Amino acid sequence: MKRFFTYCNLSYLLFCAVLLPSFAFPQAVDSTEQRLSTVPDKVVINNIFIIGNEKTKKNIIMREIDLQEGIYYEWEDLISIIEADKKKIYNLQLFNSVEITPLLTGTDQIELLVSLTERWYIIPNIILNLADRNLAEWWTNQNRDLSRVNYGGRLVHNNVGGRNEKLRIGGQLGFTKVFEVLYSKPYIDRKQKHGLAAQFTYFTQKTIPVKSEFNRQVFYRNENEDVLRKNTAAFLRYTFRGSYYNFHFVTAGYNKTSINEDVFTQNPAYFLHGTNSLEYFLLGYSYRHDNRDNIAYATDGQLLNLGLTRYGILGSDDIKDTEFTLNANKYFRFSDNFHFVSGLSFNTFFGQRQPFSLVRGIGYNPNFIRGYELNVIEGQQVLVHKNSFRFKLFDWGIDVSDYMPLDEFSYLPFKVYLSANFDHGYVNDRNKIPENLRLTNQYLYGYGLGLDLVSLYDMVFRFEYSINSKNEGAFFINVKAPF
Repeated sequence: MKRFFTYCNLSYLLFCAVLLPSFAFPQAVDSTEQRLSTVPDKVVINNIFIIGNEKTKKNIIMREIDLQEGIYYEWEDLISIIEADKKKIYNLQLFNSVEITPLLTGTDQIELLVSLTERWYIIPNIILNLADRNLAEWWTNQNRDLSRVNYGGRLVHNNVGGRNEKLRIGGQLGFTKVFEVLYSKPYIDRKQKHGLAAQFTYFTQKTIPVKSEFNRQVFYRNENEDVLRKNTAAFLRYTFRGSYYNFHFVTAGYNKTSINEDVFTQNPAYFLHGTNSLEYFLLGYSYRHDNRDNIAYATDGQLLNLGLTRYGILGSDDIKDTEFTLNANKYFRFSDNFHFVSGLSFNTFFGQRQPFSLVRGIGYNPNFIRGYELNVIEGQQVLVHKNSFRFKLFDWGIDVSDYMPLDEFSYLPFKVYLSANFDHGYVNDRNKIPENLRLTNQYLYGYGLGLDLVSLYDMVFRFEYSINSKNEGAFFINVKAPF
């Protein structure tokens, strides 16, 4: 009998959604208030219905919904919470579209309809990418060398069992040979607060960066040796999500890097402990506050990442050092078409020198300054402040359902933003390496204009022309949002 009434309620709800489109959120909230002579001061949610989740479990979606059945809400508060819940569900990156529709069924009674369009979760990936830091590095510094291309295959499942679990298995050949396995389970408890993830990676390289000179990477290849570097890494991560926007991570890991002894002829300080094998355990803690409207390309909200990592926790480890990282981004939306983004990044090692495999600086992800894409600026402390004013030129999509039988790919969205950018920063190199003093230990900046394209499955392509503080200008193509 209970199932019968639930079916009747859902049928009625869908009927109302068709006949009363003015109640749909968010497009028609304004028209709703215009049509109603009076908007209820308070409403109570009788039921929350979810449709479109053919694979995703209901509890994974409900974890992101702050609204509850049987509770009275002020109307304005309800609309605000609906918008926040909609963003949280979308940021699971499991759905192409999310709509939350409140439907009045009485004077102060509403039913809540959550309508979803799922993404394609099992994706066989063809790996075809460059081994270099960015396209400009490959095109200019490496003379478009096709031997530096990586190729292979990867199986990615982004929603194992409909529980938002991630599985990635991949094999790569080419410039860097890689085998990787990753499994992530966001929740291991009923209250959905605790999660676990494990990763194993093994890779080999015949050509490796051994140092930097004049703020450019220097690569070395020994024709007599098949492999110059081997790396094995394994990590186990525990996650605690106490509230909607706050995450805590504890990571324990193991890393072993072995190099051919000929590498020391190019850089005697590649490792600092006297052997050609660097082996250590690590332990790290990080905190993330993430309240962005879209984690792939945000236009509103804020992001804060703090991290502290200890390299070498056993007496036998080959390194003893500690690293602190900070990343803080703020997104200001002034209107639907115009927003401003500002991001501050800071990284520091406590030790005086680090093995080359742990070198940080501008040019290494995630720290960069526009206009310096061709450079690496290495040191123990890195401070970068990035800024972008963005104007949305257009937002449209193409319905290809007549040609594409899969609903997950039936609509191709396109958003294009014009950006005006200004980045600046500083790298402190305690060792003051003479070959790199042109850019280390001094104030740096870069500025320019760009076009950002955001498309299907939140893919981002950036086309930018930038000029740096040395008055060097160039055109750069990048993937992924800079913030």
